[in-house]
Amino acid sequence: MRCPGRRGVRAGAIKTDRRDARKLVRLFRAGELTPIHVPDEAEEAARDLVRCREAVRRDVGRWRHRLLKLLDRHGRLWVTEKNWTQRHWTWIRGQHFALAALQRAFEATVFALEQALARQAELDREIEALAATAAYRGPVGWLRCFRGIGTLSAMVLLAEIVDFQRFRRPRALMAYLGLVPSEYSSGETQRRGALTKAGNTHARRVLVEAAWHYRHRPGVGRALASRSQAQPEEVVGQAWRAQQRLHRRYRHLVGHGKRPPVAIAAIARELVGFLWAAMTRRETRMQVA
Repeated sequence: MRCPGRRGVRAGAIKTDRRDARKLVRLFRAGELTPIHVPDEAEEAARDLVRCREAVRRDVGRWRHRLLKLLDRHGRLWVTEKNWTQRHWTWIRGQHFALAALQRAFEATVFALEQALARQAELDREIEALAATAAYRGPVGWLRCFRGIGTLSAMVLLAEIVDFQRFRRPRALMAYLGLVPSEYSSGETQRRGALTKAGNTHARRVLVEAAWHYRHRPGVGRALASRSQAQPEEVVGQAWRAQQRLHRRYRHLVGHGKRPPVAIAAIARELVGFLWAAMTRRETRMQVA
């Protein structure tokens, strides 16, 4: 079967402003138009700043990889402890090569990594200063009540989603972020696949990274307690219910054979529901599948 169309009229063959206006009026009258949010200049500027920091973060990862591979190719391995600690950096800066060309390549790689780290730190300070302004201070404080979400993560979510109120239900926000499973069903057959990943990649990455924190038992550490001070009780309550619910959900999924990455995707999807409820001040009602 195919979708019915007007006979004798090829799609896109005739396009005029009058025809477009009539089509838009018919679609609006039928309720088929989807409203969108058009960001203003300030919102676009905040989004560009956050995305610039994201690009620099990726550059840092690439230069770290190149430096480690350069050292690895010449038998310089760091096996004492984790990489990129202060001792690791001291060890890196103490490396020297006999060949002048190799030494120059090593120095250029280290310099590029240090420059990328300096740019990232500078952008972090700029984003933190923006988060302290009147436009972002409140929403950032609410999001920081949730485990796994700091100032940078909160700014990414706010810059990409802009307004949580424009989503009538949490499932609409989940679909916007590409955190719902794909589906190919026909008749009585229902087939569900991997995540659609059709939404905003920046916000989805932050949510998945935050979801990993809910593997641990619910608790309020010193840092989280400090972030939750002077915040609305209903938001703090939502954050605590999220910890309890999502930890139980993770244990349930892993205990029934789900791989941790698959379970974390489900946790990230449900975390969106709690965030939506906190940012719109509504209650969430979720059931364990």
